[in-house]
Amino acid sequence: MAYLFTSESVSEGHPDKISDQISDAILDEMLRDDKDSRVACETLVTTGMVVVAGEVTTKAYVDIQEVVRQTIEKIGYTHSDYRFDSDSCGVMVSLHAQSPDIAQGVDEGTGTDTEQGAGDQGMMFGYANKETEEYMPMALAFSHRLVKRLADIRKEHIELMPYLRPDAKSQVTIAYDEKTGKPLRVEAIVVSTQHDDFDDEASMLARIAADVKKHVIGKVIPADMLDENTKYHINPTGKFVIGGPHGDAGLTGRKIIVDTYGGKGAHGGGAFSGKDPSKVDRSAAYASRHMAKNLVAAGVADEVLVQVSYAIGVSEPVSLNVNTYGTANVKMSDIEIAEKASKLFDMRPKALIDRLKLKNPIYAPTAAYGHMGREPYTENGLEFFTWEKLDYVDSVKKEFGL
Repeated sequence: MAYLFTSESVSEGHPDKISDQISDAILDEMLRDDKDSRVACETLVTTGMVVVAGEVTTKAYVDIQEVVRQTIEKIGYTHSDYRFDSDSCGVMVSLHAQSPDIAQGVDEGTGTDTEQGAGDQGMMFGYANKETEEYMPMALAFSHRLVKRLADIRKEHIELMPYLRPDAKSQVTIAYDEKTGKPLRVEAIVVSTQHDDFDDEASMLARIAADVKKHVIGKVIPADMLDENTKYHINPTGKFVIGGPHGDAGLTGRKIIVDTYGGKGAHGGGAFSGKDPSKVDRSAAYASRHMAKNLVAAGVADEVLVQVSYAIGVSEPVSLNVNTYGTANVKMSDIEIAEKASKLFDMRPKALIDRLKLKNPIYAPTAAYGHMGREPYTENGLEFFTWEKLDYVDSVKKEFGL
């Protein structure tokens, strides 16, 4: 018998992801000129309108309107018939300074804990497994690949599917072996992609279905995971011309499960985009993923969930928990694994920010196609997705005697 698990993803043109990308683009511009910027930037998008609000303390000057328009243009909303485009949309900005009551708990040398404290209370999770080369759950990894491929075709290979518009969603269901928990096959794939209008709706839908199977699914899903019983639902509601912010309002932080692990493992509830690294909602979630991924890659366990929690203004974590789901390859309890891991990975806010180089303007690329499971890279002297590096594997092996 097999059991099923499903995850979804959305494209960079989805309204919620537009909001995330705008918030992170603004954050990056502030960090570019002032690494100590404190930013909590929220964005709303709807028909012909962008609203930016939040709390910001920075020495940087940022032309918010220009950042907003450049981000929307890069995503691909450049035509007036989308009812939302980079040239003509209205941009409203309402930003004010961070509360001094919060700042005193975060700034070094202030508050009851003179070391930099956590920017808020809460719990954060990091997860990793061996289902894919990204050390990510397969259903989510495949879902991301599908919408990313649609965007790549729209931007780089438009001749393959010249009717594509920016908004899209994907969903993948994986069948797992009941006894081993190993992925067996793709049970179902759902793809909904926005498109230009057609005169003949029936022929339009048939063409989109054929193109998605050939140019998208066939290119990013391993052939050995597909079989004659795999179900395909491509634009299942039919016509999908009206999309983006004209079809549905978007808000920063509404796709946190897409951003993390697709429902596998756990999520603390805090969103990431638009937040500077003093907010442990973001930075500690990255550090927890870094810990979990390196533990799995080193062979400590085949599946790891890390939980860390904080009190606002306090530097030392309140708790650290490791769950290996019974997959540990070392003769230790999960409690013992957590104790050893805490010696290797300093989870105090300042330490993890320095370790992962989180004060740099590296956040805009995280705001679409997932914050986790990405390939780390260096560009213009900046390191992106540092929490995905396997740079602690040797230290983990030594600590655990592997």
